[in-house]
Amino acid sequence: MSRPRQMHLAGFFSAGNVTHAHGAWRHVGATNEFLSGRYYKEIARTLERGKFDLLFLPDALAIEDSYGHNLETGVGLGGQGAIALEPTSVVATMAAATDKLGLGATVSTTYYAPYHVARVFATLDNLSDGRVSWNVVTSLNDSEARNFGIYEHLEHDQRYDRADEFLEAVKKLWASWSDNALLLNKAGGQFADPKKVRYADHRGTWLSVRGPLQVPRSRQGEPVILQAGLSPRGRRFAGRWAEAVFSISPNLDVMRATYADIKSNVAAAGRAPDETKIFTAVMPVLGETEAIANDRLEYVNSLVHPEVGLSTLSSHSGIDLSAYPLDTKYSDIVGDLGDNHVPTMLQMFSAVAGGADLTLAELGRRYGTNVGFVPQWAGTAEQIADLLVDHFEAGAADGFIISAAHLPGSYDEFVDQVVPLLQERGVFRADYEGTTLREHLGLDVPHAEAVA
Repeated sequence: MSRPRQMHLAGFFSAGNVTHAHGAWRHVGATNEFLSGRYYKEIARTLERGKFDLLFLPDALAIEDSYGHNLETGVGLGGQGAIALEPTSVVATMAAATDKLGLGATVSTTYYAPYHVARVFATLDNLSDGRVSWNVVTSLNDSEARNFGIYEHLEHDQRYDRADEFLEAVKKLWASWSDNALLLNKAGGQFADPKKVRYADHRGTWLSVRGPLQVPRSRQGEPVILQAGLSPRGRRFAGRWAEAVFSISPNLDVMRATYADIKSNVAAAGRAPDETKIFTAVMPVLGETEAIANDRLEYVNSLVHPEVGLSTLSSHSGIDLSAYPLDTKYSDIVGDLGDNHVPTMLQMFSAVAGGADLTLAELGRRYGTNVGFVPQWAGTAEQIADLLVDHFEAGAADGFIISAAHLPGSYDEFVDQVVPLLQERGVFRADYEGTTLREHLGLDVPHAEAVA
């Protein structure tokens, strides 16, 4: 008798003060030790104890100053990205404290060189015994561009065009060593087979890199490719490259539609749909009773200052919302900008949040609770387990990103209370069955010869 389809779980949090819940650093249970290596090691150990497939860290390359074009809100109120440690360094710290948990870092294809990225991730993948993933992003706004001496960032689709070529170059570098190129024959004096090490010789529209890489392949062949862009162009990119996708959807219907669409993009790229695992984000808030859980969620959300949410919303939408008084209605902003100049993301968020009659302050507070779209689930451990199983069986995702309402306590509660229930129901592993991230995700090991 075959066992039921197995759910995947991932942790997701910033190496800094705020991830999705913008009041998290103010929570009474928050330790705010995000500058300490001990903090990241403890979280990683907790998720490994919970048999999570992986955890991965987002990144942005600038403090958000789109709101008012100054640092008053982003820094003063502790907005998203006010502090953001370099994620591959944090991954290295967590890898040293764990044995089986997969670990991912976000690195932009827009402002780094393919050789650098390929070398960093190949090194991490070897040192972690094959547990690393790269969350591929293309960066977001002009603030990031200016930190790299560029006045304006590339247009959206151009960034993905460049990212396509970036992945081609990185894959060639990872494949520059054949799987069995390293010999280490002491008696014969043969270190490696030079016939099995090749130049990348990538010359394209955007990039040029010679290679070969100085790092042989890891136990899992190469790092797992993660991706989180949900625009039409981002989904085509995911279809071609992604082995795991991070999705944010506000409800079950959107989750299912997103799941189906991404899988169709994978198939359109000539890949088997199961080669890409889709994770959708949820933010569980636990309580001994449903009423207690709702009180705890209300407390979490009460910690969000309207303007700190507007700071992130301004960055994500590209509109400086500080130009409007906080009591301005969304409908008035649309009238001022014109329907054709309101970003799609802002339109979608206003619809999810409650429509045209919301004031800017209300929009900011709601965006700051969950960046607008991450479902907040309040309930007992049994209720949260029920929701996860129901959504999983309804085709919402292959697994779930567990976004913490505060750190580190939210993960301790989830691992201690919810994970055992999922294990009892047979939908989640009782123990790791492999040691590499590809084994956790049920992904094949890619071979260098297939790329060369």
